[in-house]
Amino acid sequence: MPNSPSRLIDPFGRHIDYIRVSVTDRCDFRCVYCMAEEMTFLPKSELLTLEELEIVCRQFMRLGTKKIRLTGGEPLVRRNILHLIRNLGAEVKSGQLEELTITTNGSQLEKMAEDLAEAGVRRINVSIDTLEADKFQLITRWGSLDKVLAGLKAAQKAGLQIKLNTVALKGVNEEELGDMVAFAGDKGFDMTIIEVMPMGDIGNENRVGQYLPVSVVRSRLEKRFTLTDSEHISAGPARYVEVAETGRKLGFITPMTHNFCESCNRVRITCTGQLYMCLGQEDNADLATALRGGGEAALEAAIFEAIGRKPKGHDFVISRRKAVNVGRMMNVTGG
Repeated sequence: MPNSPSRLIDPFGRHIDYIRVSVTDRCDFRCVYCMAEEMTFLPKSELLTLEELEIVCRQFMRLGTKKIRLTGGEPLVRRNILHLIRNLGAEVKSGQLEELTITTNGSQLEKMAEDLAEAGVRRINVSIDTLEADKFQLITRWGSLDKVLAGLKAAQKAGLQIKLNTVALKGVNEEELGDMVAFAGDKGFDMTIIEVMPMGDIGNENRVGQYLPVSVVRSRLEKRFTLTDSEHISAGPARYVEVAETGRKLGFITPMTHNFCESCNRVRITCTGQLYMCLGQEDNADLATALRGGGEAALEAAIFEAIGRKPKGHDFVISRRKAVNVGRMMNVTGG
């Protein structure tokens, strides 16, 4: 049936019509702000099957979800992921779903970009934090900048709209953020700059040492670019400006210095079927157990009950001395 107005309204009157679904906790990179280098991933038996992920997505669609983003880990490394993408993409083509998007590290795009476009994906977010090959390997530990750049070229050739996601890292990439804005403009990409989020134990890496306020980043960029506040609103939490010199949009995601909770229309579903109503809270609902134990009726009931508990905002805190973080890893929750 046609996509209906959102029936999911949280206690603060926000219509929940956008879900971010992590399809795997696995990734072929080990970015220093996201993972420890030596990761123990979930047993594959604990993950929702692709069929179960589709059932969950379709249940949310029946309740008014308009946009779905597939995330990870790295979503494109999950075996047979194109099967799920094609099935959901068909709903975009038919008008049942407004948008199916993917957040990726770009490593698989060179070989998969054309398939994604044919499946119904129109837009992707690509995480890239530097344009220097040595630094890229330092940040990602296992990644290749050349491979990602080739993926971006393939994605653009396939007709996908591209937005770059860049995490601002103090003392690492802060001096080249302006060059990255210029690169994005030259290639015809929009871009979002994101503050470090304190999620999970990342081993010896220091959250406080990584943290660079986006307010500082913007102030520095304004010495090189003319930035004008934009009325553009995306499904996500970014606040946008127009960059006069490039003609592209630049977004800022500021969970620490200025949270975006008042307009939050999103929930996240992990690859194990846990529904998190807020990225920065531990409260969740077990959709996997509901689905497997009681079918779609139990799944719907669990979703409604969970949305009724969605909090007003998150509890992320970071200061010069400490970071109060959420214990679960970002690769499990999804970006």
